[in-house]
Amino acid sequence: MAEMSVAASRRLKLRQLADEGDGRAERVLEVQEQPGHYFTVVQIGVNTVAILGGIVGEGAFTPHFSAALGLLLAPEQAQSLGFALSFAAITALFIVLADLVPKRLSMNEPERVALILIAPMLALCTLLRPLSWAFSRISEALIRLMGLPAARDNSITHADILALAEAGNLAGVVADAEQQIIENVFELDTRTVESVMTTRERIVFFGLDDEDALVRNRIAEEPHSTYLVCEGEIDQVVGYVDATDLFQRVLREEALRLRGSEGLIKKVLIVPDRITLSEVLLQFREKHEDFAVVVNEYSLVVGVITLNDVMSTVMGSLVASHDEEQIVRREDGSFLADGITPIPDVQRALEVEAWPHAGQYDTLAGFLMVMLRRIPRRTDQVVWEGWRFEVVDVDSHRVDQVMITRLPAPP
Repeated sequence: MAEMSVAASRRLKLRQLADEGDGRAERVLEVQEQPGHYFTVVQIGVNTVAILGGIVGEGAFTPHFSAALGLLLAPEQAQSLGFALSFAAITALFIVLADLVPKRLSMNEPERVALILIAPMLALCTLLRPLSWAFSRISEALIRLMGLPAARDNSITHADILALAEAGNLAGVVADAEQQIIENVFELDTRTVESVMTTRERIVFFGLDDEDALVRNRIAEEPHSTYLVCEGEIDQVVGYVDATDLFQRVLREEALRLRGSEGLIKKVLIVPDRITLSEVLLQFREKHEDFAVVVNEYSLVVGVITLNDVMSTVMGSLVASHDEEQIVRREDGSFLADGITPIPDVQRALEVEAWPHAGQYDTLAGFLMVMLRRIPRRTDQVVWEGWRFEVVDVDSHRVDQVMITRLPAPP
């Protein structure tokens, strides 16, 4: 019980108890850091009890079994069978009382058991320290000889945190939405800005020489909080304007002319298209901005990204309405997805871990292009991991809608 409870105790729970003033939890944490002497004393005790139990049990049980069997069998046969029955009884008792029951108790409530046993076990460690020191040195020498680490690795990775969140979700402690947020946060280091940006063809921008009426009509038809300002074409970026600044001019009955307007056009943040969402968040914080233009290696504009785009990725379905979801599950179990749906979202919906040619694309449309080796056309299909991806709508060479259907299992 002492060994299993210390090994199974969660460090986070013990640290919480220690911070609340429980000195026993602090001692358990110290043992977890340096468990050599502790486990050595446990093994000394377990093996001593096992050997003594066998000796004492054989002397205690064998005569009774032999005497009972002597009523039916010859003395030699009764003695041999009595010894065998004694051995079986002692083995069964040890399996149940010295193995299964203690381990079950220790695994069910490891922290509680460890706190109860830590004081008497540390007393035994002090008493048997010379003997445990000798055994520990021999064990560590053999471990190093095999090229294995002698100390426990207590580092916590993001995979450990995700596993804890999943376990909490299965136990009902962590809600589905909360688990999804935790997973989304760790995806910020792997997802690029291309997976969440507004693509080039959807950008609403103003030209420096646009007339007042054109600016007003564009704002009315496509309302946004921020508008890109360009010199003629979209790749000649000048800056951006806030919708609030434009509305203030409207309220003051001033003309909405961009060229020569002092302080109206702001300097825009330019970021490369291959950086991750966590990196663009860092740049937003350093530059005190919440809007950036995404360019490729040829300095061509491929999209724009805002702080709200990144936070919507983290919050997921908590902030996105059903109409805004890029991948929607239908009643028959199939999915209807936008071509620009990020692959992590598709992976999560379909529960498909491995994707072919990973790293060559970020969206569902990119996946289809890589698999087909050409621009997808309507009715094109790709089959992968038991799912059929069928292009149902294409708009000017852009994959607009994709139907994802589960294929029947092969016989």
